[in-house]
Amino acid sequence: MKRAVLWLLAIALSAGLTVLAFLPASWMGQLVEAQSGGRLTLGDAQGTLWRGSAFIGGAASKDGAVTPLLPGRFSWRLSPLVVFGSVDMELQNPDALTQPVSLRGGWSSWEVSPAALMLPADGLAGLGAPLNTLAPSGRMKLSWTSLQIERAGQAVALRGRTTLEMQDMASRLSPLKPLGSYQLAFDWQGQQAALALSSQRGPLLLSGAGKFEHGRLQFSGQAEAATGYEDQLVGLLNMLGQRKPNSVKNVIALEFR
Repeated sequence: MKRAVLWLLAIALSAGLTVLAFLPASWMGQLVEAQSGGRLTLGDAQGTLWRGSAFIGGAASKDGAVTPLLPGRFSWRLSPLVVFGSVDMELQNPDALTQPVSLRGGWSSWEVSPAALMLPADGLAGLGAPLNTLAPSGRMKLSWTSLQIERAGQAVALRGRTTLEMQDMASRLSPLKPLGSYQLAFDWQGQQAALALSSQRGPLLLSGAGKFEHGRLQFSGQAEAATGYEDQLVGLLNMLGQRKPNSVKNVIALEFR
């Protein structure tokens, strides 16, 4: 009897390990959807949960189609030790990532290795007004230092610095191209971040500072034309906001509350 029980346990363990070994890559898509609240999903997932690839897309349409949001395919390697609470994962995508990204930690806290992600500027239009009207184009790169991520319930705390570089940006509302290059830096401390916007070069000058706290953005800044470009940018500036009172130049206040 004892030998039969041991055999049954061995068979059950073997079957369980076999099932775990061949869990489909689509399970990773379900994890991404759950963690992003359905805003992101994985398309054309291939391989297994432990080693697979897919492209990142937005929410699926009614017919189930998924449109890629980022270039290339992301491949991953996930250690089976995750079932024991130890996360060891590596992401690669030569078309979008400057280098492979590692994610290590447990079930509630992780450390993400430094890297940078190439982003399509036209995706900014999805953030709503006034970006959907401006229809920006250009090159964007999101880079980060080593990031510490902690999760408590539904809240996520982040520590580190992320920088969004926007190169040679343009708008369908202005024939002047490019309008400029800019940098937006976030210093994350838990569930809030201090942010700063600065111009690197170009005829349209943007600057400002603010904070991102518990999912809400507060920002105060300004937009103005560089010397010699006032007439060419007057129309675009007037669409961005209201002129600052008592301003000698046409300086537009950028306020988000």
